Amino acid sequence: MQIEDFDYELPSDLIAQTPIEPRDSARLLVDQGSKSSLHRQVSNFVEFCQPGDVVVVNDTKVIPARLRLVRKSGGAAEVLLLEQNQTSPSSWEALVRPAKRLKFGETLLAADNSEIVRIGARTKAGDTFEVELAAATQADIEAMLKKYGELPLPPYIGSRLEQADRYQTVYANRPASAAAPTAGLHFTPRLLAELKDAGIKILTVDLTVGLDTFAPVTAANPLDHPMHSEHYRVSQETLDECKQAKRVISVGTTATRALESAATSGVLSGRTSMFISRGYQFKVVDLLLTNFHMPRTTLLMMIDAFVGSRWRDIYTTAIIERYRMLSFGDAMLLNRHLD
Repeated sequence: MQIEDFDYELPSDLIAQTPIEPRDSARLLVDQGSKSSLHRQVSNFVEFCQPGDVVVVNDTKVIPARLRLVRKSGGAAEVLLLEQNQTSPSSWEALVRPAKRLKFGETLLAADNSEIVRIGARTKAGDTFEVELAAATQADIEAMLKKYGELPLPPYIGSRLEQADRYQTVYANRPASAAAPTAGLHFTPRLLAELKDAGIKILTVDLTVGLDTFAPVTAANPLDHPMHSEHYRVSQETLDECKQAKRVISVGTTATRALESAATSGVLSGRTSMFISRGYQFKVVDLLLTNFHMPRTTLLMMIDAFVGSRWRDIYTTAIIERYRMLSFGDAMLLNRHLD
C-alpha cells in the first residue's frame, strides 16, 4: 500500500461548517454494491434495517478539552487534552502549541492569570505531551474545564458552534473524548424510538475518541503509521447480542474499532491500537453507518478494508451529488457483503 491509495480531491466548499437541523435530515447515501447508490435521509435509516439486526453506538461524551492559554512571558499557547490518566485524574496526554517552545515544567495561565496546566515530558509517541492540570479532584477538573475549556471542533470547521450540544450525540454518556463520534450526531430520540419500535436493539460500546480520529497519515507506507492506543469498553452482553444478531450495524468507525478489538483480542475492556486496514477480516460488523472522511486518514483506510476499492466510486458519487462532507456532513450506509 501507498498513502496515495487513500487520497482523493475534497472540494473545500463541500466541507460542512455547521450541523444540519434537524439532525436526522442529513442525507444518506446507501451503498448498493455494483448497483447505483440510493439517496435518502438519515431519517429513513430504519427502512434499511431488518428484524434481528442490532445497531451499535459509541456513547462516549466530548469534553471541553481545548484550553486557550498564555505563557507567563505573555505568548499564546494552546492545550488539547486527549486522554485522562486512569490512576491520576489531574494527569493527561495532550497536544500542545507551540510544542517546540514550551519547556518542561512550564506553567500556562488562563486569561485571568489562574494557573491551569503544567507541561510535562513528551510521550513515547513523540507528538504528544504529558500535562498536569492545576486541579486535584475530578469535580474540580470538570469545573475548570467548564470554565476555561472549549469543545474541540476539528480545525477545518471555521464557524462558531452556537449550540454546544450539537457536537454531542443525544445518547452521550461518559465524559472522556477529545472529538465526537460524528456518525452518531445524526440520531434523534425519534429515530431511536422508531428503531426500537421496529424490533431493532440499540447496543452501546465506549471508545475514547483521541488523536487518530483527526491525525493524517504521513508515512509513505501507511502500515508504518504509529497508531495511538485508545481506551475502549464492550460489555459481554453487547458482544453476545452481536453474535446472535442477524446483522450488526455499527454507527461510526469508533464503535467498529471497539467491537472488532474486543472480538479479536478477547479482551472486553482496555486499550486498543488496532489498525484496521486492507486485508483485515471483520469478525462482528456487517454494515457501517458513517460520515465521509478526510483523505489520507486511518478512517478512510478502514472504509477501504470494509468495502474495498469501491469506496472511490461511493465518494465520487457523493461529491458529484454535492453531499456535505466530514464531521458536520452527511452520511453513508456501507455493506461489506455486497459485490
